[in-house]
Amino acid sequence: MDLDARSDFLRVHLHGDRGEHLDFHWFWLRHNCDCCRHPQTRERILCSSSVPLDLRPLRVASSPDGDAIEIEWDESGGHRSRYPLAWLEQHAYARGRDEVPPPPGDATILERTLTGPSDVERLRDVCLAPLAEHGAVVVRGAGDDTERLIDTLAGDDLEIFGSHFGRIEDLRTDNTTNQNNDQLGYTDAPVDLHTDQAFIAHPPRYQMLHCMRPADAGGDNRLADARAATAYLRATDAEAYELLTTVPVCFHRVQRAFESVHESPILELRDGALFRVRSSYFTMDPHRLPFARMEAYYRAYNRFTALVSDPRHHFHVRLGAGDFVLYDNFRMLHARTGFSGARWMRGVYFDDPDNRAARDAATTPQRS
Repeated sequence: MDLDARSDFLRVHLHGDRGEHLDFHWFWLRHNCDCCRHPQTRERILCSSSVPLDLRPLRVASSPDGDAIEIEWDESGGHRSRYPLAWLEQHAYARGRDEVPPPPGDATILERTLTGPSDVERLRDVCLAPLAEHGAVVVRGAGDDTERLIDTLAGDDLEIFGSHFGRIEDLRTDNTTNQNNDQLGYTDAPVDLHTDQAFIAHPPRYQMLHCMRPADAGGDNRLADARAATAYLRATDAEAYELLTTVPVCFHRVQRAFESVHESPILELRDGALFRVRSSYFTMDPHRLPFARMEAYYRAYNRFTALVSDPRHHFHVRLGAGDFVLYDNFRMLHARTGFSGARWMRGVYFDDPDNRAARDAATTPQRS
């Protein structure tokens, strides 16, 4: 028997690490502690409402004879429990459950360094495969000519998308080149994880952030793979997944010269699979749900946010002058730390043919 203590549950390998496995939530194990029964009647004396759902163990080990599991809990008094292996097999509720990994971290982000003009001409070859596989790619040493990068990257499957800010955003605190620059991106404030343009029906599929000048301090970017977080959520919290894929949220951007509203679930499905994530905490209208569902929805949203906000699941990116990051706005959440100094990023949106066709169809007048 091998024990694998995970953050949310215990995995028990019955016959070594290649054998059948059983999964048990920590709170389930604590609730079913055998010593929390009356010694005479054997009736349970511990109500599950007394067990915090986030309870974790201090120590997990096999018993000396190998026939049971012993757990010391992180609670007042250091309660200890013992679970015979035969009893766990009898009451197993997740036997052989498929493995769903938690969202990835820095080790999976792909970086490329360009060494000269000829490399710039190969940008599509450099970027498109890792963008599709990992959701993002960082390119170092691409130079300061954003228009050349656009021309090199653009093609049938990647065309520039102009937003209500303009064709290219100059993300800097002294911006004078863009329309509707009264929003967080043009300040030096921190911006937490989000997707862009959640308040329009068909947000752009991709974004490039091209560094002209890094901040004197701060201004680092973070990315989180929301597609991987959604897969993990679906496997571990079916109720949260159901709420986030079915309950519409109202995204509402109001600026001095621009306003847009769109309602959609945070996790949009197509043919049963995740198609697009919309997550923009700073443009969410107040939720309007039935009273009896409001707490459950907040709990579901907080569960998803806790997953993507865990620093272990982040890609940390510090861009220097001439570097850029290109990421999938349907899959990745992005953020930046607050900063000081004259930080200057150029933001460019790109779209793909499917999204462009859907947008065009929605704006084309229909004949009656």
